[in-house]
Amino acid sequence: MAITDKIYVKNHRQLASQLETNVPKGAFKGATLDLLFQGEGLEKLDDATRERVLDFASDFLDCDCQDNPYCGCPERKFIQYLLELRAQGLGPDAIVDVMSDDYMVYAYAGDVLSFLDSGVRTLEAAEGLAGVDGYPEKQAKIREAKDELAR
Repeated sequence: MAITDKIYVKNHRQLASQLETNVPKGAFKGATLDLLFQGEGLEKLDDATRERVLDFASDFLDCDCQDNPYCGCPERKFIQYLLELRAQGLGPDAIVDVMSDDYMVYAYAGDVLSFLDSGVRTLEAAEGLAGVDGYPEKQAKIREAKDELAR
């Protein structure tokens, strides 16, 4: 299961009440993406909530793909966002706090830790393959990325 399947809308019941419609708990569920992409009814939200919802939509749903928002770009952009937070030295708890403050979404710290650990393990495998295949420059670059993610 992808980390984006474990990202949830904070206060989704309150959001649903303000929008007078059902809002799934999952931030990357189809109905949630439709709601954000189409922007219908967002004027009903209080100013602070609307600002965060619009920030989420502009940061993750903005692409030129024909299948937008179902093209996979929102998920890839969000994963990049998580990796950037980790590169800033934030741990799982801090990452959850920042994403909550930035976009009114949350995840469980254990899920974020699992995502980061999986990334390290994937990079370890890629590092080994680069060494076996005789690409020492790529191996060193992958090792650097792995060490940065693991710290």
